[in-house]
Amino acid sequence: MHDEIPIRKIIHVDMDAFFASVEQLDNPDLHGKPVAVGGSSDRGVVSAASYEARKFGVRSAMSSVVARKLCPDLIFVKSNFERYKEVSQKIRKIFLEYTDKVEPLSLDEAYLDVTENKKGYPSASLIAKEIRQKIFEQTGLTASAGISINKFIAKVASDINKPNGQKTIGPEEVLDFLENLDIRKFYGVGKVTQEKMYNLGIFTGKDLKNKSLEYLTETFGKSGAYYYYVVRGIHKSEVKPNRIRKSLGAERTFFENISSEIFMLERLQNIADEIERRLKKSKVAGKTITLKIKYSDFTLQTRSKTLPYFISDKALILEIVKELLFQEKVSNSVRLLGISLSNLNTEKKKTASKKETVSVQLSFDF
Repeated sequence: MHDEIPIRKIIHVDMDAFFASVEQLDNPDLHGKPVAVGGSSDRGVVSAASYEARKFGVRSAMSSVVARKLCPDLIFVKSNFERYKEVSQKIRKIFLEYTDKVEPLSLDEAYLDVTENKKGYPSASLIAKEIRQKIFEQTGLTASAGISINKFIAKVASDINKPNGQKTIGPEEVLDFLENLDIRKFYGVGKVTQEKMYNLGIFTGKDLKNKSLEYLTETFGKSGAYYYYVVRGIHKSEVKPNRIRKSLGAERTFFENISSEIFMLERLQNIADEIERRLKKSKVAGKTITLKIKYSDFTLQTRSKTLPYFISDKALILEIVKELLFQEKVSNSVRLLGISLSNLNTEKKKTASKKETVSVQLSFDF
């Protein structure tokens, strides 16, 4: 017996170069100039880049040294998360005027389910246009949007007419759109998977669609089933207004590399303080503790341990972290350390889902 997939009206709203745009808004001298939010030191990392900077190839998560080489006129601005949160809350209020089904992904993007909405509007495209207009009027910032029958397609669509644009993929367009889509634009396909798919002759959605469920599961594990269904327009994930936190962590990048485990433990103590504070604030605890180590050559290592019980106490966290740190010798000097807790007591067990198929109503007003 096949389940019928409900056709929803989903909007994915994504602010345009959010952090950098807020900085340009607050400081008119930065308007129209290449701006990078983040540290300008040799050890700094770009958190966000304005569109003017992106033209030079500057991207988030890029080292500041590389960014400056690509764009010698790049202006670095320190991040101001309190300000970004303040603007984000204004934007969230606009979303809530239309629907309570709002799922924030971060400060600058969210999913909205407007199948039934507070305004009683039949068109999701018009709602997206109105929301973008209100965001601009109330904050001076631009946003882009994607509108479609599920979260996956809406997210892919929001990238198409960036910046300051929107794209609707109506129910009758979904299958053609997905077949013609370059595989690297599929949300959830990273660089490694992209290369793997290219090597297997999978370049577009159509190529992906030609592969059986068995083949994709064998080749890509659990993700194989996800790829099999999304390319057929099937993505049952609902917009979840209260997203369940799956992990909580903190990390520090050091001004100078450290090679002594004693110094590392000192830094890890400070990180554990921060973790405990955040766990108490969120009223959560976790079973899996992960130590993250980034070496001076940028190679990354994680070491984890899962306990049979939940913990949130700093002393217990540190005890496990210490054990993980001395599990094997730290092979190089270290530039970053992090601790995270996952397997939290907020997670619910997922029930096994039945086989999925899609039923598309062509007369749907988008």
